[in-house]
Amino acid sequence: MIRVASSEGVGIYCPEGGRFSFFNSPYPAHNAYSAIDIYPESEFYSTASSPVYGKVVGIKRVHCPEKMDFETSIYDYVILMRSLENPSRWVKILHVKPTVRLGEVLKPGDNLGFMLRSGFFDFWTDPHIHVEIRDPLDPVRARGGFKIERLIMIDDSKADIGEICGRVIKSKKEYSLLLLKNNSTHGIPVRVGDNIGILDAGIPHYGFFGIHTSTQPSLGDVIKLCNVKIGFVESIHSKMCLAKCPNLTFKLKDKPVKLSLYFNLSKPLVKVIPSKMGELKLKEFEEVSILFSYS
Repeated sequence: MIRVASSEGVGIYCPEGGRFSFFNSPYPAHNAYSAIDIYPESEFYSTASSPVYGKVVGIKRVHCPEKMDFETSIYDYVILMRSLENPSRWVKILHVKPTVRLGEVLKPGDNLGFMLRSGFFDFWTDPHIHVEIRDPLDPVRARGGFKIERLIMIDDSKADIGEICGRVIKSKKEYSLLLLKNNSTHGIPVRVGDNIGILDAGIPHYGFFGIHTSTQPSLGDVIKLCNVKIGFVESIHSKMCLAKCPNLTFKLKDKPVKLSLYFNLSKPLVKVIPSKMGELKLKEFEEVSILFSYS
């Protein structure tokens, strides 16, 4: 497990070879810098590992919205843990069916439960663990968590901000996964002012995108993807920033697509999502390019 983020003295861990995201979600905490999603390389209903040092102090089952086009769990769970690193802070965890009991003490990597395909997910959503750092007096609300900072540094000397192209390494009806042809380890690089950042977002469908930077950006900095302006910095927190993307569109083979982007720990991957499940038929090992426009 790798310590990838922290808040209020509480470390948050991700499995080696996994990925994480601060901003690839419509959930309110994600555009307030107060939530991180941990994506292990695992399938739905496989073992979920604890992302923190903590003691289980609460478990709550909640009903999920019903999905008509794909099968999901009718329940999700809120797991609350008291941090062992800072006992004055609790950790809120979502999307895991717990096998632990109240009072159990866990360290990062210990078995927490099973990865759910929650009814809160879209059809393209992969198994992940949602994490927030909370005040014990206000542990459950959608808003109100403490801001989180990223700990993994970006080597922007390896960034290549040419065209978005790559090789298909996975193709299924929900999405296709591309291995990018660029020198960045972490994902799609963009220029933020005079510096380089990594996109972290669900674009354009969530209406905003986040960027991880190696230096502190400035409000109003112009953001460019492949030398094309796609927005400007509207808020900043700890070498991360947010921007809106109301007029950004993507196409692959003349079909409109959405992109799911993460901070990858080992290789630059991009998830390409069809407008409708099963609409985008790509072959593994196929070389493809993604075109985009901004108006």
